[in-house]
Amino acid sequence: MTAATTQAVLGVDKVTSGYWRVTFQNPPINLFDPETFAALRVLLDDLETDPEVRVVVFDSANPDYFISHLDVVRMAEVPDVPGAADLSADWHHFVNRLAHAGVISIASVRGRTRGIGNEFALACHIRFASRERALFGQTEIGTGVVPGGGGLDWLPRLVGRSRALEIAVGGEDYDADTAELYGWINRSVPDSELDAFVDAFARRVAGFERGALATAKRLVNERTAPPSEGELLQSFRTILELIQTPAAQARIGLIISKGFGQESETELNLPDVVAQLTDELAAQG
Repeated sequence: MTAATTQAVLGVDKVTSGYWRVTFQNPPINLFDPETFAALRVLLDDLETDPEVRVVVFDSANPDYFISHLDVVRMAEVPDVPGAADLSADWHHFVNRLAHAGVISIASVRGRTRGIGNEFALACHIRFASRERALFGQTEIGTGVVPGGGGLDWLPRLVGRSRALEIAVGGEDYDADTAELYGWINRSVPDSELDAFVDAFARRVAGFERGALATAKRLVNERTAPPSEGELLQSFRTILELIQTPAAQARIGLIISKGFGQESETELNLPDVVAQLTDELAAQG
């Protein structure tokens, strides 16, 4: 990866040889775009091959957005940058690699994380979140589709069947305290304490033997069965099929016209906006 590409979407701080901090910095709203995916794929290559790193923390430079959601306008693009790949063909493989890598991954969430942003956080091994500022959601239902990047694969394992359905069909945001209660995240932490808390935890983990950490994770994975590549691929194919339906195209077109994917009130209040789409489409006849 070139330095320019890295600086465009990810800031990588090797705090120590065993502890890396990776910051999403893709203004204005940290869209998950093709460059972000490319940068993450190269980062994962580095994490898998570096013999010293034990833990990686993912956070955001934007206090309002951890990762807003997928850039639906550009989701099929494969830019000419290192690590670029077809998201629909490789996302399931990337997530599986992240889940089984020897490095412990921690999502330190401040701000909104919806759609594939939430699904990325779910794929991390541990999730801590700002009590006052973090919001989690899968709002796809409001645009005529369903979570396709792993939300319907991870959430039932973490929160149970009924709560996973509540999240998927309700299309609402959930604060950190509720997410903690549901088992969606590990812990809700006061915003003023989040960075120090995560840093202390990461430094503690980085001080342990990599082999022991990898073994602990492998054994936990074997006993709790993360989603398989096949399950994740099936989910992504399902959302690609739904996106092409006339109903989804009408909803997606309308919400894009309202500022979806841009710095806007729509993004700040996305669950309210998607709930209004049905009435607006009906009024249009």
